Amino acid sequence: MAAAAPASTLSQAYWPTTAGRDTLLRNALLIVVGVIAMAIAAKIKVPFWPVPMTMQTFVVLSVGAAYGARLGAGTMLAYMLVGAFGFDIFTSSSAEANGVSYMMGGTGGYLVGFVLAAFVLGKLAEASWDRSILKMGVAMLIGNALIYLPGVLWLGYLYAGAKGWDWTVQVGMTNFLVADALKLALAAAILPMLWRLKR
Repeated sequence: MAAAAPASTLSQAYWPTTAGRDTLLRNALLIVVGVIAMAIAAKIKVPFWPVPMTMQTFVVLSVGAAYGARLGAGTMLAYMLVGAFGFDIFTSSSAEANGVSYMMGGTGGYLVGFVLAAFVLGKLAEASWDRSILKMGVAMLIGNALIYLPGVLWLGYLYAGAKGWDWTVQVGMTNFLVADALKLALAAAILPMLWRLKR
């Protein structure tokens, strides 16, 4: 009997894949857990100068690394789909402001960035970058840049004409850099530690 292939992601290490319906059920449950984690992280705001800090980028990058490219990106797409149906699961959404119209506002580019970042973090994790604190730190920086890039560009498309690019970059990125650095450092330390615990 052939030996099982080594786990390429944390989710496979802690919950190995099997053939058939078991794998579908496993992946569906992981997606549900990821969507719930994103929704909770969006709504818990920690007062942090100059803007309140949520843990969404931490969850996005951690889910991408732990799940792998396809499952991580699929989880972010599922999160967007649930939000598109009008559920109040985004950071500033509400009973009145939700769904596709909310997603097409200033937050739209960041949602696209969530999918890109989760996919790339998953690819890097599959290449074992999540086993090293240094490599994981670099991976987190790459993932964070992939969130900011479409986020700031979309914000600029909507508002830079009236308010200028200085305002757009300040509101869309600069205000969050210190808080994001703390979250990236936390994630870069936790994932390699989970690998060491598993071994």
